Formats: sequence, C-alpha cells, structure tokens
Amino acid sequence: MRARRTRFAAVLAAGLLALSACGDAGNDEGDSGPDVEVEKQDFESGTRMAELQEAGKVKIGVKYDQPGVGFKSAASDTPTGFDPAIGKILAAKLGIDAADIEWVETVSANREPFLQNGTVDFVIASYSITDERRQVVGQAGPYYVTGQSLLVAKDDDSIKGADDLKGKKVCSVTGSTSIETVEKKYGATPAGFDTYSECVDQLLNGSVDAVTTDAAILLGYAAEDPDKLKVVGEPFSEERYGIGYGKDHPELCEFINESLTSAFEDGTWKEAFDSTLGKGGGEAGDPPTLDPCA
Repeated sequence: MRARRTRFAAVLAAGLLALSACGDAGNDEGDSGPDVEVEKQDFESGTRMAELQEAGKVKIGVKYDQPGVGFKSAASDTPTGFDPAIGKILAAKLGIDAADIEWVETVSANREPFLQNGTVDFVIASYSITDERRQVVGQAGPYYVTGQSLLVAKDDDSIKGADDLKGKKVCSVTGSTSIETVEKKYGATPAGFDTYSECVDQLLNGSVDAVTTDAAILLGYAAEDPDKLKVVGEPFSEERYGIGYGKDHPELCEFINESLTSAFEDGTWKEAFDSTLGKGGGEAGDPPTLDPCA
C-alpha cells in the first residue's frame, strides 16, 4: 500500500506540473477521445444489446463539470473527456455512431435513479464501484483507477494532507463516497453540493477549507486556476471507476467487460486516456483488472 501511495503521489505531482503548464484541461479542442470503428455484432435476440443496436441510439450519463474527465462548455454541443471517450467506445461496440449518442448530464446524486428509471442506458461519470451501489444497480469495470485527494487554496499551508482535516470544512458532491470518507475517517465537517464546480466556487470564496474527490478531477480544476488552487498530499483512498447499467439487464455486464478488454488490447483505451487526461502529462499505465460478472 505504501508503494502504491508513493506511485500515486509521483503521478499527481508530474500531472499537476504539466497541467498547470498547459492550462487547458477544460478545453474542448482535441480531448474528445479516439476515432473508433463502429461494429455490427450478432447479439442474442431479446438482450439489451440487441435492442440498443436495433434502435441505433443510446443514452449515456456523464458529468459536465469535470475538466479532463467529463466536461461540456457552453459553446459545445457534446461533452469531452475520458468518460465520454469510453462512452464512444462502448457505443461503437453496439454498432452505434458517436453522433447517435444522447448525452445526459448526470450528477453524483442522480446516478442510481437515472439507471433505475431508464433515464439513461449507461452511467460513465467518475462512478466509483462500491458494494452498496451494486445492491441497486449494475457496475462493470473498473476502466480506470485513481485516488481521493484534496484541493486547497494556493496560499493555504494549514492543510497538507488528510490528517489535517479534523474540524475543517470540506466540500464534495452530495452522494459521493469522498464526502463520507473525510467525515467518518478524518473528522472533517462535510459541505455537500450538487457539483464539483460549486465546491470549487465555495473554496475560491473562502466558504470551505478544501474540496475532495478523485485526484484526476482535482488536477483539472487546479490546472484551470493554478495561481489560486493546488492539490496537496498523497491520495488516501483507491477509487475504481465503473460503468453503471440497469440491474434488470445483467447481460450488459459481460458485454461491457468484453468491450473494455478489446479496448485494452487494441490500444483504444490508451488512446482515449492520452487524448483526454493524458494531455496533462500523466501516463495511462497498465489497464486495470476487470471484476468478474456475477
């Protein structure tokens, strides 16, 4: 665990320096992922894959406010980032072109409801895999592994890591695993908002002491405002991003895992990372090990 934390910290430091230098983590240009070839497969009749392929469209829930991960500017029609890139790979395996994806803005608190009521077919929204979530929805993957970290004001030297959070007001999104961790494990006073952008605004105006979530997300915000924000400390959790789907379609698990395995092997996954999060100088590393389907 110590070695893993040290490796995470080194990656974070390198990534932050590179992101700060380029300052374009939220730029829509060039971070939409690789071009993927649409495939027509012979899915078993009655499966959700066959239904989606026949419909020729798919609804995918992603974040709109996480530079590098899932971001949509007011001037753009489609979101960009690593998560939308993974969505395009998945759609292509269903025989659906990227132009026929209906992107749905999804925040942390509505990910399960959106899957349960059919608002979306998949959620790819920095969606950490947990046993609790798997009780109510399906989660396949992980397609990416990161760690929880802290974003603070550039001139704040009182918070250097998670052990300094006791009594501090820390913001994260309502319904996230991050806010539970800092409250229960580190004694922070939680401040929940609907989006990370709101949390960053609270940090900039001095209403909270820190923002916490996955390091990949925080690095994007730090890169947008490097004179006022910084990421501190070593990651203090492991977050495994999964793809959410409706529990009434369990066959989607094997389809997702097979699609991710193919993307790992043919280099598409690495291309997706390099063209989005990798723009900050980080390295994709080895693809994660997928959880077996139940």
